[in-house]
Amino acid sequence: MSETTQATGRTFTPPAELAAQANVGPEIYDEAARDRLSFWADAAHRLTWDREWDTVLDWSNPPFAKWFVGGRLNVAYNCVDRHVEAGHGEQVAYHWEGEPGDTRTLTYAQLKDEVCRAANALTELGVTAGDRVAIYLPMIPEAVVSMLACARIGAVHMVVFGGFSADALASRITDAGAQVVITADGGYRRGAPSALKPAVDDAVSRVEGVRHVLVVKRTEQDVEWDDSRDLWWHDVVGRQSAEHTCEFFDAEHPLYIMYTSGTTAKPKGILHTSGGYLTQVAYTHWATFDLKPDPDVYWTAADVGWVTGHSYIAYGPLANRATSVMYEGTPETPHRGRWFELIEKYRVTILYTAPTVIRTFMKWGEDVPAGFDLSSLRLLGSVGEPINPEAWLWYHEHIGGGRCPIMDTWWQTETGAHMLTPLPGVTTLQPGSAQHPFPGISAKVVDDEGNELGDDSTGLLVLTEPWPSMLRTIWGDDDRYVDTYWSRFGTDVYFAGDGAKKDADGNIWLLGRVDDVMNVSGHRISTTEVESSLVGHPTVAEAAVVGASDPTTGQGIVAFVILRGNAEAQGEGASGDELVQTLKTHVAKDIGPIAKPRQIMVVQELPKTRSGKIMRRLLRDIAENRELGDVTTLTDSSVMNMIKDKLPAAPSED
Repeated sequence: MSETTQATGRTFTPPAELAAQANVGPEIYDEAARDRLSFWADAAHRLTWDREWDTVLDWSNPPFAKWFVGGRLNVAYNCVDRHVEAGHGEQVAYHWEGEPGDTRTLTYAQLKDEVCRAANALTELGVTAGDRVAIYLPMIPEAVVSMLACARIGAVHMVVFGGFSADALASRITDAGAQVVITADGGYRRGAPSALKPAVDDAVSRVEGVRHVLVVKRTEQDVEWDDSRDLWWHDVVGRQSAEHTCEFFDAEHPLYIMYTSGTTAKPKGILHTSGGYLTQVAYTHWATFDLKPDPDVYWTAADVGWVTGHSYIAYGPLANRATSVMYEGTPETPHRGRWFELIEKYRVTILYTAPTVIRTFMKWGEDVPAGFDLSSLRLLGSVGEPINPEAWLWYHEHIGGGRCPIMDTWWQTETGAHMLTPLPGVTTLQPGSAQHPFPGISAKVVDDEGNELGDDSTGLLVLTEPWPSMLRTIWGDDDRYVDTYWSRFGTDVYFAGDGAKKDADGNIWLLGRVDDVMNVSGHRISTTEVESSLVGHPTVAEAAVVGASDPTTGQGIVAFVILRGNAEAQGEGASGDELVQTLKTHVAKDIGPIAKPRQIMVVQELPKTRSGKIMRRLLRDIAENRELGDVTTLTDSSVMNMIKDKLPAAPSED
């Protein structure tokens, strides 16, 4: 916990009106604790099943779980058809906004028609249940339509984020064995068209088995064309019937593969199946965000190329009949108020985004959101990494108007859905903490031997019971699945790879990846704690911290900081040296002398992926003065050169 939060002792109790009207109350924890499997069975009953399950959970062969065994459902039917059949066809499913300002509105009835046409088109192209389809698209409605069309016919979709290189795409197509690729000529990003088709052409030229490339016309850029393989979406999908009778599939039928990058080994294809996944993403979306289909307008400001987009742009919101906003571009295009403009335009009530974006907004200053009417917002969410208390408080005050509770969610690609989170109307909020396991989730903080730790302690986060939306395996590699996630503490305990601490009140604070825990003179120090301390200083907008080899202390702390706009001038010259000393002293006072950074570098930008995640491994390469690793997933790889140019010849000795 940072000094700022400790000093103020600030907590936020649920507003009485919210507590009275929230979708769930405090009794939900007792209900789940009394009978965990019945709790999840009740959650599953919120969906429409073609056939009821015989067994809620089969855990006879851990770590290979089966949920809702014997049950049959269709994911796309649950996300679209059943709402239309219930008379909600005219409700808006998506308000879509392109970066240039073009818009589309899709009602549930229109979405159903589009999904049916796309399903018919895939069938015409020879795609059958179990086949894999790669999707490499910008943030346009066809991305969600393609996912749902695959789910409708039982094909397994494999979405690759549109910022990935041809190399990354080729390796994923090969590993998944995809036979069809759905892409676009390009998308708009930072005010200009960004081509996608060339990367697909490059990737497909290196792999075998891709029969068709289906291309959405978005930017109308000139593209290379192979008549034997390439097809325009508007030609093939546009001529199809809007009628399609869906088939129902086993609850354990594969739904999608999502690849997570490793630093050295090949990416891991995380496999999610149908019944358990949809049950948990739908229920957590409804409970965590207190979603009311009418009148809420919900916006997950992420990309469908990541698991957040799968679970909380597509499947969770659609299963709950939400009206969502979907935006193609970046927060600063064509101006820094773009997101706030969209909140005002569509009267967004729920916003879910990443701490790195919040810290960017902090850097730009509070005047930007103050220029827009954000009064429609009633609830905020945070996802992707631990949110430092200072960013939490800024988010709460300057975007949420001091009235919106913030749901700080912890989960992973592997978990599929929320695992730790406060609940609106229930939880007294502690800024910077994900606080408690979601009802029906068994999460513990343990020591290196797997012994559960009590309050006011630091250790490793583990999950000790299977959960419905859990990954089922790594695609094509059961052994790697066991070795990666289930070997440290046995095959019935999932090790998340994250460090965590419990405070004196039992709240859980995520400390980031275990490999981001530094060992300084025998003391375990979290990079997240040091980053949070730095951002707690009024001159710092954003910080990234890594550990670098040190002959004396084992590891030394190296920090990279971006200053707030009104402090940037201090980051140069002699005054910059003074500011660096001030920041070092601040961290030493805040956390302890052992946490004082060995080196602080003031930079203009940090290396980030297009999903907004800071690539700390690249900063570690710089701190260790070694050759940079893969930079293909960065938004702007030139950032690394700018940082290297500022690197001093030797670290400061003070």
